[in-house]
Parts: sequence; structure tokens; C-alpha cells
Amino acid sequence: MAKQQDSYQCTECGWTTVRWVGRCGECQTWGSVVERGAPKLKQVASSAPAAAAVPISEVNTDLARRRLTTIAELDRVLGEGLVPGAVVLLAGEPGVGKSTLLLDVAAKWAASGERTLYISGEESASQVKLRATRTGALHDELYLAAETDLGTVLGHVEQVRPTLLVVDSVQTIATAQAEGAPGGTTQVREVTGALARVAKREDMSVLIVGHVTKDGSIAGPRTLEHLVDVVLTFEGDRHSGFRMVRATKNRFGPADEVGCFEMNETGIVEVPDPSGLFTTSHSEPVPGTCVTVTMEGRRPLLAEVQALVAPSPERGSPKRTTHGLDSSRMAMVLAVLERKAGLPLSQKDVYVSTVGGARISEPSVDLAVAIAVASAALDTQFPKRLLALGEVGLAGDLRRVPGVERRLAEAARLGFELALVPMGSRDVTVKVPRLAGLRVVEVSSLAEALGVLDLRRSQRRTHEQE
Repeated sequence: MAKQQDSYQCTECGWTTVRWVGRCGECQTWGSVVERGAPKLKQVASSAPAAAAVPISEVNTDLARRRLTTIAELDRVLGEGLVPGAVVLLAGEPGVGKSTLLLDVAAKWAASGERTLYISGEESASQVKLRATRTGALHDELYLAAETDLGTVLGHVEQVRPTLLVVDSVQTIATAQAEGAPGGTTQVREVTGALARVAKREDMSVLIVGHVTKDGSIAGPRTLEHLVDVVLTFEGDRHSGFRMVRATKNRFGPADEVGCFEMNETGIVEVPDPSGLFTTSHSEPVPGTCVTVTMEGRRPLLAEVQALVAPSPERGSPKRTTHGLDSSRMAMVLAVLERKAGLPLSQKDVYVSTVGGARISEPSVDLAVAIAVASAALDTQFPKRLLALGEVGLAGDLRRVPGVERRLAEAARLGFELALVPMGSRDVTVKVPRLAGLRVVEVSSLAEALGVLDLRRSQRRTHEQE
């Protein structure tokens, strides 16, 4: 009988092949195909469990009681604190502030009387101490070690006995019991699995820093996200101090919450009311601007859209430039403005941007973009405290957007006076407090919205002058 050949398997999706290839034929991942031995079927003998199974109604939940990190924005994303034994993965681009945030969390956790262990695999202990001194993250209950070996890290855990362990980062920790270089798929999987096991055994919360790839996804095997309990992404523009922590997986709370922070000279600070970061203050109404409300998870945030329309020096190829918005959706809105609202833009350069580095991808910003562009093209002002919500269809109609009640409540809280919303939103707009001074106007089409703002009348005057 011929000996069965060894096969090769993808560590990402499990695809197998009889010969080694550099790229997986199923998930198209590079460098994930490794050799494995032929599977051997063995009968597994049963063993006596350490603890008997009990009815779920009798399980004691006191051991899983949450503990606040005292950073309200982070607790909001986690679901009101850390659960003992939970493993949290925080991923983000280099320099976004992951280490600074977790060092602050570790210091405040230690200040509450809980022993904390911070493992640094990328910096020396003195380098971490310098950053802690600058940000004020010093406390006697915060223990620090610079290690890259998993066995040594587990030894520090046994000696210190912390209730919170921070590992910065998982890609720098390695073990001799697994093949591959540090940061490889096998090493990352084994290190994360070992940290998860010790976290459950010791009822110790673990915060792990993870790297991201060029396309923004979390580096390492896909199973890394399955091994942890919570996956957080730390987002931010390097040209802006605004940072956002977003939950993409949370076994103990909502997976659609976001926390807002700001990076400054002294470290990273919370921003409980970030709406002011994405709007500007004008003493008088300015043509080419419009404010909308975007939903980040379940949190309404105000964002201002600015537009500039200028004659194109090159016939036949006008410029279309966007920043913070989807360029394809902006092109669609411009086409609808020209065909359905009669606004000539085919020979004009159009520049559209958001204020403060905000990135808006949801369709609810369409109406604000259209109003800003129309106002800039006609050089016409409209009421200063104006808010616009709605998705623009190809027929020029306006479609409802989710979360209208929360969006309008946030606008009313900040003193807006007029809100344009799609037709059919009255069942939720009636819940907005009338005493707030916000007048809600429902419009069915883009042309009707421009008519409410007298932009169509201004357009006719412009044509008559020409």
C-alpha cells in the first residue's frame, strides 16, 4: 500500500492542496498555505469533568460582574466596562495612539486599586516610562515588563497576579512551541490562544494590541478574531487629532458603539460631545455649506459639508474632488442636480469636503451635499441653523434614512432651527420636542428641497442675468 502523501492546508480558510503554493486558491491569501501531516483518526477516551454541569438558571454571574475602566468613552464601547476573563483586541494603524490609550487605561485601572501588568514587546521599559511620565500614567500598582517570549510573559502573570494584563503587541510575542517567525499566522494563533486560556483560568481581563495590514484589516489569521471576546478598531486621520474607537465584535455588549477621543500634546483625552469638531462657526450664513447628522453606530454626530463650484478652465473634463465623502455618490448627486433640478454643472469644477477630517459613507448625507453644491453654484445663502437629512435617488426623489428621531433630537439639542427630512418621516419627527425650536419640513424630492430654500428662485434669477 502506497504511503499517503502529506498535503498542504491554508491557515485562513482550511483549503487543502497536494502541493505547496504561495497563494491560497480559495481565499486568495498570500503565504497562508503550510504543510500538514495526513490526518489520523483516533478514538478519544472520555475523562471525568473537573466540575459538573449545572442548569443555566443556577449559574453564578457575580464572577462576571463588569469593572469600569473610568474612561467613559471606552466603557461605552465595551458595554459599561470590562468583564473578568474577557480578551479584548485593539487594532489600528501605526501611530494612531493604541499604546497611549492602553497605557492610560492601565494607569487608571491601577489607580482604582487593581494590580495591572503592562507587557511591551515593541519598546523598552525606559521608553514606556518616558511616555507614561509625559501623559501622567504613573502608579505603584502598574507593573511594567519588556518581553517577547510567551513563557516569560506567563511567568510574570504568575508572579504579579494582575487583574488586568495589557500586551503590546501580540505580533511581537513568540513561543518556541510553535513554528514560524514572530507575527506569523501560527505564532499569533498560539500566543492569543494561550493568553485567552490564562485569562479564563485567572478571571483576568486581557487587552491585546494588534497590527493592521495595508488594506486596514487586522493582521494575522482570521481565527484571531474568533479567539478573542471583543474586537475594537482604533481609527483616525494622521492629519487630525480626532480618534474613534469602534466595536466590530462584542460578546458582552453592543457591537455598533463608538467612542470619541482627541490626541494632543499630553496624550489622548475623551471627547464626550464631538459634534463641535466637525462643524465651523460662522457669524453669517456662508454659501456652499450645509450641516447633516451622521450615525456612528448608535451615536448621532453632526458633520458639516462644504462645497466650491468654479468654472472649469478645461472644456470637457471638469474636476470632481472629494475629501471625506464617497466620490461615486457625489458624482451621482451632481448628475441628479443637473438632470432633475436643472442646475448646470457639466462645465464646472466641483470640490466637496467635510470639516474636521470626518469620513461619511452613509447615504443620508446626499441631501446635504446637494444643498451645499447648489448654494455654492448659485452663490446663495440660506438660514444659518439649517440641517438636511436624506438619501437622493436617481429619479430625484428623497428616501428615508434610519435613526431620524435620534438625529433630529441631537440637532434640537444643539439649537438648530430648520431641518429638511424626506417625506414619510412624520411618524418619528412628532416625537422631537417642539419646545426645542426645531421646525421640521418634509420634502419628497430634491427639487422641492431646493424650492423650500429659494435656491430654485435664485437659479432663475441667475439665468435671467446671463
